Amino acid sequence: MAITALEKFVEAASLEELKAKGTLRVTVEGRVIVLFYHGEQVFAVDNRCPHMGFPLQRGTVEDGILTCHWHHARFDLETGGTFDPWADDVTTYPVEILEGNIFLNPNLPKEDPLPRGRKRLRIGLEQNLPLVTAKAVLGLSNSGADYREPLKVGASFGAVYRQQGWGRGLTILTAMANLLPKLHPNDRPLALFHGLVHTARDCVDEPPRFRLDPLPNRLRRADPKTLKRWFRRFIEVRDPEGAERCLLTSLTNGANSQDVSDMLLAAATDHFFLNGGHTLDFINKGFELLDHIGWEHAKTILPSLVGQLASAERAEETSSWRNPVDLVEILEKVFDRLPETIAERSETPQADSSPWKENNIYPKVFITTLLGESPKTIVGALESALREGISGEQLAGAVTYASALRILQFGTSNEFFDWDTVLHTFTYNHAVHKAMQRAPSIELIRAVFHGSMRVYLDRFLNVPPAHPPESTHGDIDPMEILIALLQTFDQEKQVDEASKLTYQYLRGGGDPEPLLATLGHSLLQEDADFHTIQALEAGFEEFGLLGNGEEGRKVLIAVTRYLAAHTPTHRALPQTFSIARRLHRGDNLFEE
Repeated sequence: MAITALEKFVEAASLEELKAKGTLRVTVEGRVIVLFYHGEQVFAVDNRCPHMGFPLQRGTVEDGILTCHWHHARFDLETGGTFDPWADDVTTYPVEILEGNIFLNPNLPKEDPLPRGRKRLRIGLEQNLPLVTAKAVLGLSNSGADYREPLKVGASFGAVYRQQGWGRGLTILTAMANLLPKLHPNDRPLALFHGLVHTARDCVDEPPRFRLDPLPNRLRRADPKTLKRWFRRFIEVRDPEGAERCLLTSLTNGANSQDVSDMLLAAATDHFFLNGGHTLDFINKGFELLDHIGWEHAKTILPSLVGQLASAERAEETSSWRNPVDLVEILEKVFDRLPETIAERSETPQADSSPWKENNIYPKVFITTLLGESPKTIVGALESALREGISGEQLAGAVTYASALRILQFGTSNEFFDWDTVLHTFTYNHAVHKAMQRAPSIELIRAVFHGSMRVYLDRFLNVPPAHPPESTHGDIDPMEILIALLQTFDQEKQVDEASKLTYQYLRGGGDPEPLLATLGHSLLQEDADFHTIQALEAGFEEFGLLGNGEEGRKVLIAVTRYLAAHTPTHRALPQTFSIARRLHRGDNLFEE
């Protein structure tokens, strides 16, 4: 080849030296490349193993296959293609020999990072490979891709490749997407990574879902009221196939988010506190996920909710709701007269006499009643509030706040797993609160009553109640408080200390945003489980709705207590992400 044809090539080494050594590391225009002489040919490969950065010059070649000895990743020496999906392909460079010297072209065409990132993320999810997932998220993030790109890939994968449909993984993924605006920018890719890893784990060894078709549209279009009625009937008899066809028909007919939400929520509240509160929470999260990725994905996402809705355990079938007090009987009487109660309600609350004022959203007397020991009194207070003109959204918020106080007052002498009991009540009521903002209805008001009875059933977990935190540290710089708070999460049994620090920070006038980012960072530095993620996400949202007043601060302190009770963990996932981040920066992991 003529020298003029090698304009883009750079001289790298002599062929004689490479033949003598077999392997030769060279640096060409800032790139560290390893040359191999194998089978009387010269090959040029990026020296960094794409798996974890080990130098491939220390690998071996046999029969055209390059093996990295750190984790035994194998590559086709000529193309760089890997035989191990967890490793990724290694970059190879064109080589030419001229007058006994080796020339190579280090300036390869740049690959579009978006399709590559999507492809690698898909492999990470399919193979349940956290390191591959982390690299893909970082690659997409640093290429300038919107956070919705990895979210869409994870949402589609989780909804399709799990026969049981929507589960904890997609709930966590959505919660992480909701948390993103409150997190430090450096933590946002880590949050998405957590959600995507949990989504992949949820699908391991699961057969895929096979989506049904909507009803034929040849003769007539079933009206929304009929489809809603049919949907509820099919859920009532635990027929997910019939219900899914109704849902898909409604979507095909152009139903909007509020109408479809109303359909699912009505069926979810035909029975009591389904599946320990998870069912309604999952439905709410399904619509929140679509808020992020777009309503055009509804036909993929929403059918995944139907199976768990049809199969969910119904609280009226459990002993705790029937004995020693029959809560179901009490509520059914209320629900029978609910349309009449709504019809009788005042047009607006009386501004002068009603305690439901803007600066005191949840009257203390009302909250005390919700935390009381008489279910009939609790139900009566809710009915009276409805008659006064208090909205379902306001009542849902009040019940959510009361359930947050159960966490705030949770006695650490209780069995550890009862933290989740009070948490389920809080996250359920939070989901009702959010759903009431999306699609308020008489049917959904029933969920407010369901949630209030769960608050009642949790009352013994506040006996004796935990003492509210008090400031014992004097005046300290807010940043020092946040540093001290981070340190508490490195030790076990720091529930009281962590809550004191959060209390002191807020009481001292600290800006809530750095506190939220600090709590979020603490969560992401752990192997955060489903419930801890739920606690933080719901707590942040309720704080945002309540504001930085007495009620909002108590919610954040409750969240802090829950987080402190569940830290530290092994922190394996953050370590994996840290490795991926260092590799993305070009760090050498194998060197001190």
